Amino acid sequence: MELLFKLPNQIKSFLQLMPSEEIRYCIPHDLAKDGTFGENGYVIVTSNRLIVTDEQQVTFQRDLALLEKIKSEPQINCGILVIKEYSEEYEKHIVRFSMRHLTRASFLAKGAELLRDKKNKQVVSREREKTCLECGRALPGTSKCPKCDGKAVTAGKLWNLLKAYKVRLILISLVAMASSALSLYIPQFQKVFIDGKLADKSGSTRDVIMFVLVMLGLTLFLILLQVLKNWWFVSLGARMSMDIRRKMYQKIQELTLSFIQDKRPGELMNRVAYDTGMIQRFVQECLGHMFSCLVTMVGAIAIMLSLNVTMTLISVVFLPIVFMISNAFRKNVRRRFHLQWVKSDKMNSSLQDVISGMRIVKSFGKEQAESDKFNRLANEYAAVQKKNEIFWATFYPLLTFIMSMGIYFVYYFGGRNVLDGSMTIGTLVQFNAYAWTLYGPLGWMTHLPRMITQMITSLERIYDVLDEEPLILNKENAIKHEIQGEVEFRNVHFGYKSYEPVLEDINLKVKKGEMIGIVGASGTGKSTMINLIMHLYEVDDGELLIDGININDLDIESYHSQLGVVLQETFLFTGTILNNIRFAKPDATEEEVIRAAKMANAHDFICKTPDGYNTYLGEKGHNLSGGERQRIAIARAILNDPKLLILDEATSSLDTESEYLIQKALERLTAGRTTFAIAHRLSTLRGQNCNNVITALNPTLQ
Repeated sequence: MELLFKLPNQIKSFLQLMPSEEIRYCIPHDLAKDGTFGENGYVIVTSNRLIVTDEQQVTFQRDLALLEKIKSEPQINCGILVIKEYSEEYEKHIVRFSMRHLTRASFLAKGAELLRDKKNKQVVSREREKTCLECGRALPGTSKCPKCDGKAVTAGKLWNLLKAYKVRLILISLVAMASSALSLYIPQFQKVFIDGKLADKSGSTRDVIMFVLVMLGLTLFLILLQVLKNWWFVSLGARMSMDIRRKMYQKIQELTLSFIQDKRPGELMNRVAYDTGMIQRFVQECLGHMFSCLVTMVGAIAIMLSLNVTMTLISVVFLPIVFMISNAFRKNVRRRFHLQWVKSDKMNSSLQDVISGMRIVKSFGKEQAESDKFNRLANEYAAVQKKNEIFWATFYPLLTFIMSMGIYFVYYFGGRNVLDGSMTIGTLVQFNAYAWTLYGPLGWMTHLPRMITQMITSLERIYDVLDEEPLILNKENAIKHEIQGEVEFRNVHFGYKSYEPVLEDINLKVKKGEMIGIVGASGTGKSTMINLIMHLYEVDDGELLIDGININDLDIESYHSQLGVVLQETFLFTGTILNNIRFAKPDATEEEVIRAAKMANAHDFICKTPDGYNTYLGEKGHNLSGGERQRIAIARAILNDPKLLILDEATSSLDTESEYLIQKALERLTAGRTTFAIAHRLSTLRGQNCNNVITALNPTLQ
């Protein structure tokens, strides 16, 4: 692909390249920022800079080292080049181009990032000290930051989960040490008995019986310690997974809507349920056993060295080979698990989508098509899982075989030592027992990379949620203000992406008790305006004032508790009608609920349901009609006595009778309250006492 177009001489003349600077990439751009044709120029990447020109001059340039991100994004019938500087909070769009240049722009962006990384490394290598970009810590030479290096970060995150249970971990560790010590003592006891009673045949039947009884008692006590240790680790794992699930659920509630909407529901469900289960499994099956194995291995090697240094070295001669092979496949193992997790997320998300939209699937007769789609995703997941399991089934037995080769050398050299009299039979039995005591944990530890990789992958996915910072947070001295109902937009600019504004320079003042109709076609910013009033997003520029107070200064929970919202697509939770209405005010009495239902014209039809207010609703209230669901939503909004009311196409797509009943309910609901009513058509607002109607909030987006 041609990425170095020939530059006209007049453009070369004003580039002012430095002597050592070389043009690496150059592609044309042919659209203005508003998407219209007519603006022509070039995007140029040199060894040092990113440059944008038109036909007359350089319009933008930045040193590559200052850019955190450079990427090409496809848009509708065009593409844009987006950058993010380290010093800036938001991404910005610097140039727009037609679709024919999209692929070239993607290669240019990737190449620019590679040049930036190379340049940064060269700068760092020339410095005696550098600063970690993650934590700001000064580092000598080119060493990795101990705080932000991948392994250290993973260990730190795992410790953050474990430190709340450190007292219990200490107790479990003491039990594990006692268990290991006892397992190391048993071969010594066997050696004393064999050499003292059996080798010279000086023992009696009574000695044999006593030996068996003592061994039985030691074994039972060892099993008891192991059961106690395992029980405590199972309890710890269950408690940890429960606490992590609570943290994740709470965090998801705190995160902004944009983060939730960027994730598929099945993916988030996997992280809350499956990934926390993997942490639980690691704690139960791996953490405790790993500690016991380390203690046992250290003790076994120490005792083996005291018995015979040469045979100890012979027994472990193959261990370096095993560890080298394991380390060589470490990244491969991690990639395998990551791919398996991705396939699992896709399969579960597809299942969740189909179950939630089963009514649509059946209405269009797409059961077989959706089954085929799910089968394809399930087959992809099964293929990856099968491939991984075949790899494990081959890889680990091979490691175990290589590692256990040392035991046969022990048999050979130990047997020779017994025959020439330099070692007793009891010592050989003892040494072999310690060798097997060593190889048992080592054999188990060949599976450790797999378990650790699973844990790391799950841990990263969990902390991907826990580390996400909410974009909307309460300030330290947030104001708990009782809303009066005055709303003012003052020079408000906002875009879901900062370089693509949806609202530009909006100025609007609504007095207390007024009802404002917002009418316009799709894409004119109606819902965006409402999202800002509901404080689901923060404005990029300007101010949104509630009773003269900046909305960012208000306490979020207090503010939301004074809002009433009735949406076009009413969402009802699985549960009773009573609980659905009470959602806005959980401590409301039954009398308050009934009063709200009567105001919403919902009481009569509720009384006709089989169990009245205790009637159980299925998912999203599917056993009610659209008008009935909408009236329950209005009752829910009325119950909390909101000071600000949001109506988003509250009466659209309803039959005449339902619309009439809802209109009457809305008249009572909006009385004396500041209300914003969204509609696609002006006719929808007829009969509603709107003080003013806003049309086409952003004409450039019509």
